[in-house]
This record gives sequence, structure tokens and C-alpha cells, in this order.
Amino acid sequence: MTGRPATAPTLRDLARLRRVRDRIDREYARPLDVEALAGGVNMSAGHLSRQFRLAYGESPYSYLMTRRIERAMALLRRGDLSVTDVCFEVGCSSLGTFSTRFSELVGMSPSAYRLHAAGSAGMPPCVAKQVTRPVRNREAPAPARGE
Repeated sequence: MTGRPATAPTLRDLARLRRVRDRIDREYARPLDVEALAGGVNMSAGHLSRQFRLAYGESPYSYLMTRRIERAMALLRRGDLSVTDVCFEVGCSSLGTFSTRFSELVGMSPSAYRLHAAGSAGMPPCVAKQVTRPVRNREAPAPARGE
């Protein structure tokens, strides 16, 4: 750490950050890491991570995991895949990491969510997606009063 305060992203950086976010949205099920994402927009991994957090309030990895958990929730509501199958379908390689992150964002384990979601079987998918969306930016600091 250099002790310098992080500077706000420039317009050029914001455009590159948007491309990174779009890539995560499209390719969430593929193996993605910060190095690969940064290389795709000609940034260092450290610079990408700092600027992404400043722009979006969370790290690229956290954003990726949120996308994966949102997709996992939809697959679990469908009910035809096991939790393990859902884990690998959304691009996670560790069932433990997947379950931990799922529980942090959703408030219950993937297995419990699947049982709970079975009770909302008649709900239209667009409504189910809205009311079951995971809490994002849980790791981000709360904004100061007056902002």
C-alpha cells in the first residue's frame, strides 16, 4: 500500500470497467479471475480491482460471485438439478465456497433455499426474480449521511 488515496476512475477507465462488468455478466459460468479480466482491458489487476471497487462498491470477484449466485437461485427454483450440479453449472469449482457465498448473500443454504423456493412454485418467474434477488454490496461500506 502506498498510502495514497485512490482516485476516482477517469472516463476512459469507466468505459473499460463497464466492459469488464459486461464480460462478467456474459461469461459468469466460465473460469474468470482478476488477472484475465484486467488483461482483457489492458489494466493491471491491482488497478482494475481498486477502480472497480470505487466505481461499483465491490470487488470484481464479489460482483462475479453475485452474478453466479443469482443464476444459481434461478436454477434452484427450477428444481431439476442438485445443489452440486448447480454449483458447477454457474462456474464455481468448490461446493464449499459456493455454499458459503450463497448463504452470505441469500441468508440460507442452497439446500434450504431450494426447499423454500418449492413453496413459490406458482409465482411468475419475473416476480420470483425480483423478490428473491440477493442482497448486493453487503461488503461495501454504508454511505455517509447526507450523500
